[in-house]
Formats: sequence, structure tokens, C-alpha cells
Amino acid sequence: MTDEVVRRPARVVVADDQTVVREGIVMLLGLLSGIEVVGAAADGDEAVRLVAELAPDVVLMDLRMPRCDGVEATRRIRAEHPGTQVVVLTTFADDASLFPALRAGARGYLTKDAGGDEIVRAVESVLSGDAGLSPSIQRRLLERLSEPEPQPSAEPAGPPDGLTARETEVLLLIAEGLTNQEIARTLHVSTATVKTHINNLFAKTGLKDRAQAVRYAYGKGLVRPPAG
Repeated sequence: MTDEVVRRPARVVVADDQTVVREGIVMLLGLLSGIEVVGAAADGDEAVRLVAELAPDVVLMDLRMPRCDGVEATRRIRAEHPGTQVVVLTTFADDASLFPALRAGARGYLTKDAGGDEIVRAVESVLSGDAGLSPSIQRRLLERLSEPEPQPSAEPAGPPDGLTARETEVLLLIAEGLTNQEIARTLHVSTATVKTHINNLFAKTGLKDRAQAVRYAYGKGLVRPPAG
């Protein structure tokens, strides 16, 4: 007899819109001890659905996906299924990708050059209540925290809350009452691209719907009430 407790493998769902990448990650994880892949999703909507069906321990989440991107999917999973943790696995390590994902509830963040051992460590870390961050992401967070506070400037402020110029443009069109399809025609982009911009600006600002977006645009002075 032994008192050693055998820990069951962590049940993992992989979400990535690129078939070759997704299948490669699933194959890699299948070779690792301590992880059992129970599902694979091609976009954020499918990831949320699989979490509801399978109740995995962890989702390995890509960020740039059609229909529902990784940030919005992370937000929905953490709100609706708090027993499932999210570890981002993405090509992008820039601030515009990192911080919205962490604010959405991701407990881990890895880039796709991570090895199998690093993925296992990140999964084990988030399941034990710690953060599963790659060394490069930890350095970036420390650098960000050590940056001096910006000094007040007389120059006109840029878009609020780190919005990009295109996200601000989409916000202004929402404030004008345009639908996603109308915004897509105005900007000559696809509706999927418009949805991605909306998801990103909602993640950065904490907005939940278009009505809040309109109030936000007026409150930040981006739109002025008509004179009358």
C-alpha cells in the first residue's frame, strides 16, 4: 500500500482557428504526461460551447480567431464556467494582446514557441491557483510595472483606454447608430473584422453592449451632442 495520491490528467480543450496549428498542438499534448485533450475548437464560439459540454480544467486559447476572438471567449468562459481556467497560447506578445486577455480572466499566457514542458507547467500552475506565464511575458509585465507614470501633457490626448485609431473609428460609427454590416461597408472591411474590433474595444474599455458604447463615446468627448 502507498499513501501517494495519483493526480488525474488535466482535461484540456485546444482553441485555434488554423487547422494545422490546432492539430499540431493536440498531437503535441497527446505526447505529454499529465494532460488529456478532450476537445478542439476552431473559434471562440466553439470553445465556449465545448467548455459547456465537457467542463474541461483548462482551455489553451488562441487570440486571433474569427466570429468570436480569444479575449471575448475567455471573458465568457470565466463568467459562465468559473471552474475552467484559460491559458492563452498565441503568436502575439504585444501589450494590445496581453493586457486585454489578462483583464478578461486568462490566468496563463504563452507564446507559440513554448515547448511541451512549458505548457505542462503553465497548466499545472493555473490549476494550483498560480499564474502560468512564460518568462518573456513575466519580464514584459515587470517592465510595464516599472515604467514611470506618464507626465501630464498639454498635447491633445490620444484615444482613451489604449484604443487604436481603427477601434476608435468603429466606436464613433457605433455612436452614429450604424450596424455591423453598415460599419463594414463604410470601412471596406468584412463584418468579421468589425466584430473583432468591437470585441477588442469592449475588452479594453469594459463595455458590455452598444448602448454603453454610445454613452462612453459621449462621456469621453469623442462625440458631441447636436446643438439645439
